Amino acid sequence: MFPIVSNQLIAPNLHRLVIRAPRIAKARQPGQFVIVHADPQGERIPLTIADADRANGTITLFVQATGFSTRRIVALKAGEAFRDVAGPLGRPTDIRHWGRAVCIGGGVGTAVLYPLAKALAEAGNHVTTIIGGRSSQFIIMDDELAEFSAEVLIATEDGSRGLKGFVTHLLLQLIKDPRQVPQIVFAVGPVPMMKAVAEMTRPHQIPTIVSLNPIMIDGTGMCGGCRVMVGGKMQFACVDGPEFDGHQVDFDLLTDRLSTYRDEECRLRERDETKAAGDAKP
Repeated sequence: MFPIVSNQLIAPNLHRLVIRAPRIAKARQPGQFVIVHADPQGERIPLTIADADRANGTITLFVQATGFSTRRIVALKAGEAFRDVAGPLGRPTDIRHWGRAVCIGGGVGTAVLYPLAKALAEAGNHVTTIIGGRSSQFIIMDDELAEFSAEVLIATEDGSRGLKGFVTHLLLQLIKDPRQVPQIVFAVGPVPMMKAVAEMTRPHQIPTIVSLNPIMIDGTGMCGGCRVMVGGKMQFACVDGPEFDGHQVDFDLLTDRLSTYRDEECRLRERDETKAAGDAKP
């Protein structure tokens, strides 16, 4: 069992969970993830390790409650525990001195950027962080990221904070400025966002690394559920990734595979909501 130290709501449907997992905290590297199993009824959910405290033996996870199992996860309270937390899994980020690095996060992907941007800064890179959301309430961790980013640029779709628009608009401004052209770009977030970033950097031949989030079951490559096409070759995100060359990823296939269990998820959600409504009646 893996005790929950804290569970904090930091944005609509987005929770920060600190979990006691000493071995994982000690071994984890930027870019790696865990697969959590909250209870026997829940599915196994892959989550990037946003931070780790070796001294206290804890890891930090960010969970967006969008489906049946993630809603069950965020409902757990401090003092309760996860049934299983497997990891660290996946290949660590290739951290080196690239020069001018741009880290782009959208939604919960912003939390994933934290260990990445921090490690890049510690390696001597000039880090510019771009984060986006639908509105100001979906902008998270800007203060934390500012601690080691040369600048943090913000875009919101409704213009309630920062630039009105998308993260790609801010990226384009950097690319057009000869003094700020990135030498590498890291993008983490919704598939459409990562695809748009990769298409923007492609003509300029700017290396672009994306973190993929396909459906995973065992995290060892045995089930084949997380297979993705990269450069025309089948890869497994759990063991070959989760980070890949964004210019080589087949995003259309990834989008299609992410919708595989959409109908089942809807049925579970309806059942859960119906039960909750029944329990709420006097």
